[in-house]
Amino acid sequence: MEEENKKDIIDPEEKLVDDAFQYLLDCYLKSRHRKKVELVTKAFNFARQAHKGVKRLSGEPYIMHPIAVAQIACSEMGLGSTSICSALLHDVVEDTDYTVEDIENIFGPKIAQIVDGLTKISGGIFGEQASAQAENFKKLLLTMSDDIRVILIKICDRLHNMRTLESQPANKQYKIAGETLYIYAPLANRLGLNKIKTELENLSFRFDHPEEYSIIEKKLKLTKEQREELFEKFTTPIRESLDKMGVNYQIIARVKSPYSIWNKMQTKHVSFEEIYDILAVRIIFTPHVPEEEINECFNIYVAISKIYKSHPDRLRDWLSHPKANGYQALHVTLMSKQGQWIEVQIRSTRMDEIAENGFAAHWKYKEGEYVTEDEGELNDWLLTIKEILDDPQPDAMDFLDAIKLNLFASEIFVFTPKGEIKTMPAGCTALDFAFQIHTFLGSHCIGAKVNHKLVPISYKLQSGDQVEILTSNSQHVKASWVNFVSTAKARGKIQAILRRENREIQKRGELLLQEFLKHNDMELNSSVLDRLCDAHDIKKHEEFFQALGEKKIILGEKDLDELHGKNKSKNKNKGWKHLIPFIGKDKVKAAEQVMKQKGYFIVPKDFNRKKPIFITEDNISQFIFTNCCHPIPGDDALGYIDNKNRIEIHKRNCSVANKLKSSYGNRIIDVKWDMHKQMFFDATITIRGIDRIGLLNEVTQVISQQLNVNIHRVLINCDDDIFDAKIELRVHDREDVGVIVKGLKAIAGLQEIQQII
Repeated sequence: MEEENKKDIIDPEEKLVDDAFQYLLDCYLKSRHRKKVELVTKAFNFARQAHKGVKRLSGEPYIMHPIAVAQIACSEMGLGSTSICSALLHDVVEDTDYTVEDIENIFGPKIAQIVDGLTKISGGIFGEQASAQAENFKKLLLTMSDDIRVILIKICDRLHNMRTLESQPANKQYKIAGETLYIYAPLANRLGLNKIKTELENLSFRFDHPEEYSIIEKKLKLTKEQREELFEKFTTPIRESLDKMGVNYQIIARVKSPYSIWNKMQTKHVSFEEIYDILAVRIIFTPHVPEEEINECFNIYVAISKIYKSHPDRLRDWLSHPKANGYQALHVTLMSKQGQWIEVQIRSTRMDEIAENGFAAHWKYKEGEYVTEDEGELNDWLLTIKEILDDPQPDAMDFLDAIKLNLFASEIFVFTPKGEIKTMPAGCTALDFAFQIHTFLGSHCIGAKVNHKLVPISYKLQSGDQVEILTSNSQHVKASWVNFVSTAKARGKIQAILRRENREIQKRGELLLQEFLKHNDMELNSSVLDRLCDAHDIKKHEEFFQALGEKKIILGEKDLDELHGKNKSKNKNKGWKHLIPFIGKDKVKAAEQVMKQKGYFIVPKDFNRKKPIFITEDNISQFIFTNCCHPIPGDDALGYIDNKNRIEIHKRNCSVANKLKSSYGNRIIDVKWDMHKQMFFDATITIRGIDRIGLLNEVTQVISQQLNVNIHRVLINCDDDIFDAKIELRVHDREDVGVIVKGLKAIAGLQEIQQII
C-alpha cells in the first residue's frame, strides 16, 4: 500500500518540467510549421536526462532554462522544429559529457551544427589577454553566416538569461547587462526583432541603473491617464475620417520604453518632463488589395494631413525602400490640437508583422527544409560580417568595435553613377562608399564627385546623393583614414592593409637589429629586446621593430652601453620598470611591489570577485579614477581589474565600461560608495537662459550662499540676450549636484540646466 501511495505522490519539480514542456508542445502545434512532435519530444527527453539533478542559481531544475529558450524561439520568433530542438539541446555539449558528434548521430548534422555554434569555447585567436566573450561571439558569427538560426537562438538564450538575471551576483549582472546592451540588443534590432530588442534594452537598464529605472517606471504610471486622454482626443477625428474611407484598421498607442526615455535624458540633458515624444500613434490597416498596400498607406497619410498640420522635415518613407532589417512603414509627425507634436506610424498588417517579428516573418518552410526569401540586404550584411571575420582584429575590443560599427547605424540611400541604389549607414563618408563597392576602389580613392561636385574622401554622404569614386594608382592607404571612416568594412580593410604593411616594416626592423647584434657578437633574445625597449621607452617588441624599420630609431653606441649595463644611472629617471632587471614572474612581482609603494590596491589571486568593494575616504586613493567618465560618489559605478591587477572605477553607463563589460566581463566587479561628505570632487554645470540684470548674481547666491558650495571657475557668454554659463564646482557627491540643479531651476529666466561630470 505504501509503495502505491508513493507512486501517487507527484514530484512538484517533475510536474513543473512536464507542464512547461507540454505548454511548449501546445504552442508548437498551433504554429504553421510541419508538426515534428516526435523529434521535439526526443530532444526534450535527451536534454532532460543530460541535465538531470542540475539546478540553476534560482533553485529550479536546469532543464527549465532550455525549455524557456525553446518557448521563446517558438512563440516569440515563430521558429520551427529544428530551432526548437537546437534550443532544447543548446547547453548539452557545454555542460555534460555528450559531444557534438553524439548530437549529430542522434539528431542529424543540421541540429548538431547549430548546437556547435551555440557552444562556448576556451582559448582562441586573441591570446591569453583576450576575452572569452569576444571569441565566443566570433564563433557565433562564423556559424551564423551559414545558418542565421544560430544567432536567433542565441538571442532567445540571452533574453531568458536577462529575464532571470536577479539570481546572479551584481558583478555578473553588470557583465551580462553590458554585453546585452552592447551586442545583443543591436543584433536583435538589425534582425528586425523590435519587441525583443526593446525588452533586452529595458532589462539591461533595469539591472545597470535600478534606481533610475524605478523612477521612470513610476513617472510613466503617474502620467498614464494624461497620455490616454491625449491619445483619445488626437485619434477621434482620425477614426472618423478612416471610417468614412472604409478602411479596415486599428489604432494603438505606442509608449516610449524606459530605456529610450533614459537614453534621451542622458544624450539631450533633459528631464523626464521635457521629453515630448513619449506617446506615438500606430495605424495598422488590412489592405483591400495586397498589391496596393503602399498606395493605401499614402491615402491614409493624405487623409490625416487634412486634419492636422504635418511637420515638413519629419516625413520618413520606408515604403519604397525598406530598412535593411525589412522594416516598412510611413512615419509622419503631426501637430495635435493640444500643441504637441505626435508621431504617427502607418503600416499594413504584413508590415506590422515584419516590424515586430523581423526576418522570421519572411520565412517559409518547404518539406521541413529551411529557406528564406526577400533576404538581399541580410545576405549583404552577412557577407560583410564574413569579411570582418576573415581578418579579425588582434584585440578583443577592436574586434567587437568592428562588429558594432556594422550593426547598427540608421540608414541612408546612395546612388551609383549608373543609378543603382546602395544602402549605407548614416554618417558614412565617400571613402566608406568606395570600400563598400570594392577594396581596390577604397584603397586607391583620391576623392569623389557627389552630385557632380568634387569632394574630399572624408565628405559625409546624405540620403539621395549620387556618388562617383575617383581613383589613382599612386594613392596608398593612410593610417589617418581610420579616424573618419564609419563602416566596419572600410575600417577593417584599412587596418588589414596597414597591418600587412607594418608586418613588412617590422620584418625589416628585425633584420636591422639582427645585423647590428651580429656585428657586435651578440644574439637576439627576449632579454635583449626587453632592455632595448626599456631604453627607448617602448612597451612592445613589435613597436620597437616598427620604429627600427621606419628609421625612427638608429642603433648606436648608447644601445650597446645599455646592453652591457653601462647606463644604469640614467635608468633611475625613467620610471619603475627600468629599476627592474628581471624578466618573467620576477618582473611581475617586482612591478606589483612598486605599485603597492605607489598606493594602488593589487588584486590578489584569491580575491572574491562576486562580492562588492566599498570605496571609503581611507581607501579611495588605492583605485584608479578614469578620465573617460569622472565617476563621483553616488554614481552607479563598477570596477574593472586591469592588466596590472589594479582596479579602475567607471560609471556603469560609461562608453568605455560598456566595451569592457562586453569584452572582459570576467574582470568586472561591483562597487559601492561608503563616503561621508568629507572629500570634494569636480563637477561642471552648464546653464542657459534669457539674460537680464542680476541673473549671474542670483545664480552665484544660490550656489555659494544658499547651498554653501565652492565655485571653482565661471565662464560666461552673452549673445543676443541669451545667457550661457559654464560653472565648475567642488561637490561631495551626486546628491549635491541634484540639490544644486534643483536650486537653479527655481531662478526665473533659466531655461536649460545640464550637469556634466
